Amino acid sequence: MKYTFKMQEGEYWWGGSTYDGISMPFSALSTYEADYRINALNQTMPLFLSNHGCYIWSEKPFAVKIENGIFYMEGEEITLYEAGETLRDAYLAAMRAHFPFSGKTLPRLFFETTQYNTWMEFTYTPTQEGVLRYAEDILKNGFAPGILIIDEGWQREYGDWRFNPETFPNPKKMVEKLHEMGFTVMVWVTPFVRPDGERFVRNAYYDNKDKNYFARTDDGEVAFVRWWNGVSAVLDFTKESDREYLDTQLQALMQDIGVDGFKFDGGTVCCYSKGLAAVGPLISSEKEAYEYNLAWNAFGERYTFHEYKDTFKGGGKAVIQRICDKRHRWTDQGLDCLIPSGIAMGLIGHPFVCPDMVGGGEWTDADGENGKIDEELFVRMAQCSALFPMMQFSLAPWRVLSPENLALVRDAANLHRKMAPEICACISDSEVTGEPTLRPLCYQYPGCGYETITDQFLIGSDIMVAPVITPGTRERTVVFPEGKWKAADGTVYSGGKSETVPAPLETLLYYKRID
Repeated sequence: MKYTFKMQEGEYWWGGSTYDGISMPFSALSTYEADYRINALNQTMPLFLSNHGCYIWSEKPFAVKIENGIFYMEGEEITLYEAGETLRDAYLAAMRAHFPFSGKTLPRLFFETTQYNTWMEFTYTPTQEGVLRYAEDILKNGFAPGILIIDEGWQREYGDWRFNPETFPNPKKMVEKLHEMGFTVMVWVTPFVRPDGERFVRNAYYDNKDKNYFARTDDGEVAFVRWWNGVSAVLDFTKESDREYLDTQLQALMQDIGVDGFKFDGGTVCCYSKGLAAVGPLISSEKEAYEYNLAWNAFGERYTFHEYKDTFKGGGKAVIQRICDKRHRWTDQGLDCLIPSGIAMGLIGHPFVCPDMVGGGEWTDADGENGKIDEELFVRMAQCSALFPMMQFSLAPWRVLSPENLALVRDAANLHRKMAPEICACISDSEVTGEPTLRPLCYQYPGCGYETITDQFLIGSDIMVAPVITPGTRERTVVFPEGKWKAADGTVYSGGKSETVPAPLETLLYYKRID
């Protein structure tokens, strides 16, 4: 069915996909088009909400086009609700009606200190020696231990989730050493299974043929799908057999090796989409692509330590969510995306926000854009991330930065640790109320004309952050909402106006409301 909804005068909208946060808020001047039925990137919800207290909701994915102040939508039972007068009214009404929070809590370790990921240092070729050296360097350079994610390449092959004995000769000893150093260890996992490996052949055609593993065609044959690393079979988590297949391997990693949890990657809607992903015969028409993604995300909730970045209709769940890979750039999928993407993530029901890795997580930028690390960008990205609910490093700052800039990045990491009590208090509130942890100013202060401010944000209601996100900038304009706001240096600013404030490279501007 097709639907048309006209924006009101002065109305702004947020919603859909975190990936498109840079385009938000949508207004009468916006042009936007997406079809979440076949491609739902990063966190995506079938939800749009406005600063006039309205929201649009469907239980299923839909196609949307925004043009000339009109939503043109195609899908099933898409409804416009009038829930109040403000963005907060719209969010609370939508959340309570469609994705209420359970009150389930997450490990505070995610928020108390910085996280580390091996991806940008090793990409596809991590080793036991390299991982231990990376961890040792974290401590040697004055960073606190935290969650350490061993990313892609540790496993024997896709679908065989055992450590590669050639590159990890004694993974149990490695994990024990990492634990002694104070790290909690997670490893990278996807639902894809190499189609020419022994495990696949045995499970698909011989030893376990009767269990009917993997997504299938209408004829019952194994379906093969495209993803960013080639062509694979893919597990179907709507089936108990496939859930058991992976859980058995992951439990062995926890019990035999000592691994603490898992980074769940892939499994996006487009990986199961009949139009985009299929290589041979189409995946069975019995289920829609988003149903496979729902099941994949539900699977990971059983593990205390986990991370996701591609979820459809995951709002309301106590799940760690990361903004997708960003470039080592100031703009064009770079630093400019972090705040608007974080705002979008919270407004579609995902308050437990982890920005992408400091310095960028796009592996082709491992040595910086055009083969050069921009040290100022690296520092500003660390500062921008420091007061997000979570903060994650990958590219080693001690390797790519001068001693002076390394100190500034370490200061940002230490600030995150210093502010952990306040951050965790906001997380506790979000777990119960469902409200965003990271908020746009207009969420807390409606009617003040703050809708288009996308370079400042609030953590909870009383901490405001105004990072520098443009190169060469040493002062910036800060919008102060009503009340009094105290800076880190003790300066108090009266609200209801804007101020031009010094912002040298060593400074992250943040303020606490004191009345």
